[in-house]
Amino acid sequence: MSNTTSLNWLQRSLNAIERAGNRLPDPAILFALFMLAVWLLSWWLSGVQFTEIDPRTNQPIQIVNLLDGSALTGFLSKLVATFVNFPPLGVVLVAMLGLGVAEHTGFINAGLRSILNITPKMLLTPVLIAVGILSHVAVDAGYVLVIPLGAVIFYAAGRHPLAGIAAAFAGVSGGFSASLLVPSSLDPMLAGLTQASARLSSHPSAAELVINPLNNFFFTSASALLIILVGWFLTDKVIEPRLRHTPVDGDPAQLPSMDALTATERRGLRFATLSIVLSGALLIASSMGSDSPWRGTDGALTSASAPLMQSIVGLIFVGFLIPGVVYGYTAGTVKTHKDVIQGMSKAMSGMGYYIVMAFFCAQFIYAFGQSNLGALLAIKGAMALKELALPLGVTLVGIVFLTATVNLLVGSASAKWALIGAIMVPMLMELGVSPDLTQAAYRVGDSSTNIITPLMPYFPLIVVFCQKYVKSTGIGTLIALMLPFSVSFLVLWTLFLLGYWALGLPLGIGASYLFPVAG
Repeated sequence: MSNTTSLNWLQRSLNAIERAGNRLPDPAILFALFMLAVWLLSWWLSGVQFTEIDPRTNQPIQIVNLLDGSALTGFLSKLVATFVNFPPLGVVLVAMLGLGVAEHTGFINAGLRSILNITPKMLLTPVLIAVGILSHVAVDAGYVLVIPLGAVIFYAAGRHPLAGIAAAFAGVSGGFSASLLVPSSLDPMLAGLTQASARLSSHPSAAELVINPLNNFFFTSASALLIILVGWFLTDKVIEPRLRHTPVDGDPAQLPSMDALTATERRGLRFATLSIVLSGALLIASSMGSDSPWRGTDGALTSASAPLMQSIVGLIFVGFLIPGVVYGYTAGTVKTHKDVIQGMSKAMSGMGYYIVMAFFCAQFIYAFGQSNLGALLAIKGAMALKELALPLGVTLVGIVFLTATVNLLVGSASAKWALIGAIMVPMLMELGVSPDLTQAAYRVGDSSTNIITPLMPYFPLIVVFCQKYVKSTGIGTLIALMLPFSVSFLVLWTLFLLGYWALGLPLGIGASYLFPVAG
């Protein structure tokens, strides 16, 4: 079979997946139907006695009947709080306020056009994916910052904006466990859970075991190169050719222009850039010194408790608001403060559909978590893998694919690892395998399927971003866009892990492949 025939077959398959996916109900209704299914399944399984032990309680896992009277009244009493406290909601809306001003005044448009003047067109894809991976330092900021800008950059360069969204989404979410020379917020969280799981082992030294937060740093840094190269190839050779027959039919007034910068725009950019430099200098100066208010109780700037890390979304808001306003006044696109508020209002009006989807998504995720169905799936899968007693290499592959499967239903990286790790880490320690290697296998599976599950909290937001350019975009469109990335990452990253392990390359700081078996 020729390469052309293979590519045509792939495109036909993806087109079929897109059509089937887009025949599904509206995402908001889909989440509501999923929630009803969870209620019914929880009622059906609530009377079943399971023997699997829940590592969170050390008791047999029990499915909670969500149709019970107290469960229903509890659900209704928390309906508003569940929606308001849905993590992606506040992150998205606050960040979009600042981005809305910067977009409305023309700062983003002019800035990207100036960047395109010095960036070779052929390098846009790898640079965008790399920036997506780098955004992991700022937790979930990449979803609301890098992905929409990916569309703008590609469109301004004369390329299809959905290809830009796909490349950015692949870097931000598909490569979530990759790191570009700097640690991510995921590192200390997973290491802490791995250490807790390791101490469940009966090994004499388990109680004293300390897991370094950077125990996978070398592996995840090397993985970044793999994600960039694979993502680059797929975007340019598979995704973008398939999109050639997908017209961009968004509102012309909302789409970025590709005209050369005017003298007024260049003047606005100079002053806006100066405001960014001064703001950045002020932030750096205020974070210096051990008594800086930006530091956490442990004195670190990058710990989860540090105000700097907790202020990322606020900093994004201010970081776009200031240069957006400065650009607007100096370039003449802003006359009064009402123009600034108009930019924010315009951004919020475009988020109406997302807010509706977020409401139903939040209720579904809450119900699914309360039911314990996801925990049951994770524990049963891990126990089945344990009982198979496969060779180590096959077991590592099993952890990757088990995690990737559970990830389709349970989006939280910490929740999955708390369940799976509590079984797999002690089991493999008994076989002489270090918790560091087990955690690395988990991270591969945890990233690869993020980009194809509608149950991922930010998935509806990406659909909204796509609809700005192609109005007919639905769940099927996005799944078909991202499926080649997901499958390729899952297979190639798993092979990369096995090769990395076979060569004995260092996993990270203070990490090892082997764990001493008790005599």
